[in-house]
Amino acid sequence: MSTGFTVAIDGPAAAGKGTVSKAVAAHFGFAHLDTGLLYRAVGAKVLAGTEPVHAAQTLLPDDLEDDSLRTPDVAQAASKVAVIAGVRAALLDFQRTFAARSGGAVLDGRDIGTVICPEADAKLFVTASAPVRAKRRFEELSAKGNTDSYDQVLADVQARDARDMERAEAPLRPAAQATVIDTSDLSIEQAIAAAIAAVEAARN
Repeated sequence: MSTGFTVAIDGPAAAGKGTVSKAVAAHFGFAHLDTGLLYRAVGAKVLAGTEPVHAAQTLLPDDLEDDSLRTPDVAQAASKVAVIAGVRAALLDFQRTFAARSGGAVLDGRDIGTVICPEADAKLFVTASAPVRAKRRFEELSAKGNTDSYDQVLADVQARDARDMERAEAPLRPAAQATVIDTSDLSIEQAIAAAIAAVEAARN
């Protein structure tokens, strides 16, 4: 295992990058950071009345353990605070320090390969069509008792995509030399296998 090997995995909401990232980290024995949780934690603080940049500057590791971070309201708040340059700057050092840890690290988010770790040893972009991603998110939320319709979830996914891709600060896009994995027609196992193969190729 290479000391300090960094894997950057980007992609839109509900494409499967979280599942893929955890599996890649487990396979190689690397540490894993879901950077979206940082923005969700800031979004949760903002919903509670804290100013966005201050929320980012005062974020603590324990803030990432809150179960409420996976709710739709927090997800939308996270997407809104993520367009604020001051918020992104406040969270930059946290992410880069994690990426540089010895023993290897996998970071997943929206701008890991483009902004946070442009020199990452392996870069992946995990994506899927908006209808497929909305169906996955709808089923996930329905299982948790959420009553939003599929059309509402699709509209949320499309609105989030627009914010992520059109923002001035670190817009969502594949990094240069990133391996693109479209999971629209892949099983979880197939997506994970493709990601592991891409990282193996980068290590050799």
